[in-house]
Amino acid sequence: MTLLQHTPEIIRVLTGSKVVAVVGFHPDPMKPAHYVPEYLHRQGYTIIPVNPALAARGQSFFGHRAVSTLAEIGTPVDVVEVFRRSDRVRDHLADILNMNPLPKVVWLQLGIRDDATARTLTEHGIDVIQDRCMLADHRALL
Repeated sequence: MTLLQHTPEIIRVLTGSKVVAVVGFHPDPMKPAHYVPEYLHRQGYTIIPVNPALAARGQSFFGHRAVSTLAEIGTPVDVVEVFRRSDRVRDHLADILNMNPLPKVVWLQLGIRDDATARTLTEHGIDVIQDRCMLADHRALL
């Protein structure tokens, strides 16, 4: 697997991936970690919010209850979309690698990069997209 950067690869992910787990999901509709997943939900994607505080309160968004960890998700996930600072991405590596089955893609949102974690993910057969916005790419490419 590899780091995906080219338009055809991004289009393939956007058209072939319909279940998205959002690490760092935020309940505030003014925050990108809310309105990007909300946009994707309106486009037909299944969104699973990953946020321990929201899970502890039993909150649901877009028809899915928030979970504390990726490993709690009981359905295959196509994309793990990460809304965490670059220096916090590595904190989620073990959780991603404990998913069963593994996701096809880990997508680090615009402004987020972690080359070392990306390399580890690709070594485990997971494609990685860094420093790109799913909403912007969806609007521009589809």
